Parts: sequence; C-alpha cells; structure tokens
Amino acid sequence: MHVPDGFIDAPTSLATGAVAAAAVAVSLRGARRELDERTAPLAGLVAAFIFAVQMLNFPVAAGTSGHLLGGALAAILVGPYTGVLCVSVVLLMQGILFADGGLTALGVNITNMAVVTTVVAYGLFRGLVKILPRTRRSVTVASFAAALVSVPAAALAFTLMYAVGGTTDVSIGKVATAMVGVHVLIGIGEAAITALTVGAVIAVRPDLVYGARDLRQRLQLRVNGALVDVPAPEGARTAPVAARTSRRALWITGLVTSLVLAGVVSFYASSNPDGLEKVASDQGIDKKAEEHAYADSPLADYGVKDVEDARLSGGLAGVIGVGVTVVAGSAVFWAVRRRRTHDDVSPVSTNV
Repeated sequence: MHVPDGFIDAPTSLATGAVAAAAVAVSLRGARRELDERTAPLAGLVAAFIFAVQMLNFPVAAGTSGHLLGGALAAILVGPYTGVLCVSVVLLMQGILFADGGLTALGVNITNMAVVTTVVAYGLFRGLVKILPRTRRSVTVASFAAALVSVPAAALAFTLMYAVGGTTDVSIGKVATAMVGVHVLIGIGEAAITALTVGAVIAVRPDLVYGARDLRQRLQLRVNGALVDVPAPEGARTAPVAARTSRRALWITGLVTSLVLAGVVSFYASSNPDGLEKVASDQGIDKKAEEHAYADSPLADYGVKDVEDARLSGGLAGVIGVGVTVVAGSAVFWAVRRRRTHDDVSPVSTNV
C-alpha cells in the first residue's frame, strides 16, 4: 500500500506530513516508557523483519497480490509507540533507498501504514486480551484478529485521504469498495503472518512480547490482609544470564531469518500488482502518478544496478535493505533508550 507521488495533492500531502510528524514525535516520547533492556535490542530487529517480509508479495485474487504492513506485528511485539517508529523507519528506508513509496507521499504512507494500523490493531488487541482467557493462545488469537482488521482500516484511511485530496476525478464510492474489498483479503495474509510470528516468539520467550506481559504476574500471598509478593527462589539468581543468552540467540535467529527471506525467498514472491496498485489502475487513480525522485538510484525497485542476474540483484538488494534497516532502527531505539536512562538518572537536590 505504498502510495507514490502524484496520487494526493500537495495541501493534503503537507497535512498528512504534519500528522505523521506529530505521531512520530509522540511515539518517540512514548517509546521511552516501552523500551527497556529486553525490548530495545528487539525493536531494531522487528523493523528489519518487517522490511524483509514486505518483500514477499503473496497472491490474494486474480491478478492481485498483497504484502505485510506490519503495524499490528510491531505493536504487539515491542509496544504501540515503538511499533509506529519501527514501521516509520522501514518506510523511510524504502522511500530513500529503493524508490518505493513517494517522497512527497511519505506523510501519507506513515499515517496509513504506521499510525492507523498500529492504533487500530493495538486498540483491538488490548480489548480482546482483556475478555479472552489469560493464555498464550489468546494472545495469538487476538494478534490474528487485530492484524486482520488493521489492513482494511488503513485502506479506508487512504480512501478518505483521496476523497479530500485526490488528483483525479473518480467515484470515491467505487474506490472505497474496491480498496476495502481487496484489503480484507490481504488482511488475512497479514493476520496469518502476524499470528505465526507472535506465536513463535511467545513459545520461546513470552517475556519479550510486549502484548503478553500481563500474563506474567508474580505469585502473591495474603498476609495480615495485605497482598505480598512471593520471594523468587534461590535458583532465580542465574535467570538474568540465561535470559541474556536467550535474547542473543533469538536476535541472531531473527536476523538470519530476515536475511534469508529478503535475500532468497523474495525471488519467489508474486509479481502481480499489490492491492493499491490494482485498484489505482482499475479506477484511474494512477493517471497523474509521478516518477519517483530516486527512480535511478542504485537500489531502485529492489535490485542492484548493473547486476544482470535478477536473482542475485534482488537478493543483494534485500540483504542490503535488511542490514541498513536493522542498523538504522537499532540506532534510533538505542538513542531513545539512552534518553530514558538519562531522564531516570536525574540529579536530586537535598536541603541541608
């Protein structure tokens, strides 16, 4: 659902850019509360994984494909504020390095694919986990439902933006019907990927899933009418070392998986246009589409310039994309985490 330049007029693009900038600013502050020694290293990896999986277009209907948006997945794994930042980093890397998604439409894309998906998905997810049994399976089920709804929600948001600032005269009713219809199908794929990924992480390290933290409550006893935490057993002293090792193993596994998906599996992705491209072609939305400013960049269209072999070209581009995204994302989240640590260790004045 990467919107190119020329679909939305300048005033609406500026307005959505302001919305996106405000959302990112709020998310930077909110992420300070979400990121800790567990989630900070994972957040950069989540961004890289989303980048990799977005390269894997899957067929959803005759002549149409879809790909992961990632807002639900990021929000559930590392928190809603950090999730907005994860997807925003991915969109920025795609727009600058791979000419995917217009630069003037960056605000539109961040608003649709990062903000709307994350807010809708995490809101629904939290509502579901409160009413479902407190089990890991419930978290996976809630992840599936949240991801499924988030995709047509983003499609509807784009339709509303196009109704305000579209550059062609088309029937908004037909656009809405087509966009929501095809993105419900894409949402099924999004839901499956999200549920499988969340379920896989919960199976090995449930404490690293932000949305599952409420399931981990310390045992309490009532003593003299008050609830008191049960002391941890002696063996728990070695838990932090084991946890660090496990986090490192999980991070390496996730990075290798992302590299394989982007560098190898992406070659077999569907070449059909995605949902937005198909609707834009059918409804005439793309009549005023503009060429990307970086259309001639070395990595445009997810291929390395001057590398003739298509498999090698696409694979190298995918690997480079994963590498750049994990470095950029990790740098952002390290800086946010460092700022939180700095704020927590503020000087305390005493009166003598």
